Amino acid sequence: MGLFDSVTAVAMNSALDALAQRQRAIANNIANLQTPGYHAQRVRFEDALKGAVAAGHGAARATTSRSLEPTRLDGNNVNLDTEVISNIDTNLRYTLATQAMNGQFAALRTAMRTG
Repeated sequence: MGLFDSVTAVAMNSALDALAQRQRAIANNIANLQTPGYHAQRVRFEDALKGAVAAGHGAARATTSRSLEPTRLDGNNVNLDTEVISNIDTNLRYTLATQAMNGQFAALRTAMRTG
């Protein structure tokens, strides 16, 4: 098993893909804030990722579903406050994950220079 096939590397890649998917869903939700009948999208992957790591492979897929939150009179259920908070949380998680991956690459570069 190579460095890029390790459970950690695969799990980090899965997390980054899922977080990017969540960022796209949030952007879509905000863009449709005033669209009658639009239901917000929710991206979930944390439980799948936890199970994948426990199973020893780290590969997990995100799922997107329609929000079941209450709707306004126009049938839309996008809550701007919820989307903004989710966007901040998602961006922080994405930044943390990319920093972790950069740390792994830095360690690899150091090992290649000294080896």
